[in-house]
Amino acid sequence: MHATLSATELRSAARRGEWQGTTAGHCPGQQQVNVVILPRDAAVDFAAFCTRNPRPCPLVEILPPGDPEPVRSAPGADIRTDIAGYRVYRDGRLVDQRSDILDLWHDDLVTFLLGCSFTFEHALIEAGIGVRNVARQSRVSMFVSSLKCVPAGRFHGPVVVSMRPIPVAQVEEVTALSARYPHAHGAPIHVGNPEAIGITDLSKPEYGEPVAIDPGEVPVFWACGVTPQAVAVSARVPFMITHEPAQMFLTDLPREGDLPG
Repeated sequence: MHATLSATELRSAARRGEWQGTTAGHCPGQQQVNVVILPRDAAVDFAAFCTRNPRPCPLVEILPPGDPEPVRSAPGADIRTDIAGYRVYRDGRLVDQRSDILDLWHDDLVTFLLGCSFTFEHALIEAGIGVRNVARQSRVSMFVSSLKCVPAGRFHGPVVVSMRPIPVAQVEEVTALSARYPHAHGAPIHVGNPEAIGITDLSKPEYGEPVAIDPGEVPVFWACGVTPQAVAVSARVPFMITHEPAQMFLTDLPREGDLPG
């Protein structure tokens, strides 16, 4: 697969089972989103959770119960098949990883689409700032931090952060650029010393792949849309379906955040 393929083409490839890679670096003009699917009785609490935690969980779209088509974000797409990988959590445990969720779908399920930092990576690249996970086509490093989400109903737990090595001289520019994308986690939430946010070993991310910090670089951390998966574990959520980390849902929404009328 190549970065020149459109969001529609990549969704179709995922639906056919022909696409399993990270979506970082693809579809530079469109937004990428995290996916959380919950039973209707949990949806009100989770919507409140997202409202209280807009940095890790920036809401892009909520689908009506039982509706698998993201009409606002990707008309004609099917949230049950058009992601390369899905995770299924039951009672706080990851119990299944699969390529579609057709047999799990029912009319009670509500889908949340949450913004992703892969959206703003393209702006960094266009500004001449290297993004190593894109250059290497690897999964970005993600860590469970000691930062806590604001609870809402049954949902509580830690903030997951994504980390990218950034040259010290470019941190200010990276911060300003990513701040332009509040729908994709916005500016970093921490720069430098990982231990200050409870991360003791950058070589052992909970999700994704490790990446070295080279001389002259500093680790920069953004709130991450994998946070609901850590929350599912922490709060022992009875049932939650998510995307596989680093394998996002590709929307047709423009990167800059202008939503269709």
